[in-house]
Amino acid sequence: MKIATWNVNSIRTRLEHVVDWLNQNSVDVLCLQETKVVDADFPVKPFEDTGYNLYKYGQKSYNGVALISRKPLDNVSTGFQGILPDIETNWDDQKRVITGTLEGVRIVNLYVPNGSAIGSEKYEYKLKWLKILQTYLSIVLEKSPDICMCGDFNIALEDRDIHENSRNNNHIMASDAERQALRDILDLGFADAFRKFTTEGENYSWWDYRAASFPRNKGWRIDHHYLTPELYQQAKSCTIDVAPRKLTKPSDHAPVIVEF
Repeated sequence: MKIATWNVNSIRTRLEHVVDWLNQNSVDVLCLQETKVVDADFPVKPFEDTGYNLYKYGQKSYNGVALISRKPLDNVSTGFQGILPDIETNWDDQKRVITGTLEGVRIVNLYVPNGSAIGSEKYEYKLKWLKILQTYLSIVLEKSPDICMCGDFNIALEDRDIHENSRNNNHIMASDAERQALRDILDLGFADAFRKFTTEGENYSWWDYRAASFPRNKGWRIDHHYLTPELYQQAKSCTIDVAPRKLTKPSDHAPVIVEF
């Protein structure tokens, strides 16, 4: 089984890139983030024409997640409320969570809030959102021991996940509080698939559009696959495909693929 995650930064803008990539890469499930489109306007037909099943959870202009699968998925759920019915409804106003099961593997596709700036309201929202995610996952784990949690986490967990010039704990996406919130989630029983195979730094999944960040490889590794123990043991590879980032008008993120 191969599962890919990719923040496409608008599915309608990047539609040709995504369809071409799927045609060239044999993945069972592609998890998309930042689709930036309401469900009714999602470009479904190009994927259905190539035999994929599509599950979407979007909103206008912002956020949005989707699952594109070769085989139908079971137990598809969107948002937090399906698992946490007592949570305040406004936590699902931003469309950031979609999950489904394929052959016993629960795939949790996430678009974690960016947080904007340390100490801002958006930063506090991010930390609270991560705490809710921790509660959400603790419940999902009770019924689904095999989980691939993936997506754009907007957090670089370690300094080696960031290019040298941005390594400080006062930078958004790398603050102590953000990293600790993610570690608390991983302590539920998740491990980083990429780090099973690659220990070196200078391997990134996101590069700012500005300052020639991509050709200079001034990036961040913020797109992750986190696996529960048995899946982690079964993982055969986890790679970042930088080829789509070289295209004309690309997403600022690259796909990350894990294989069991």
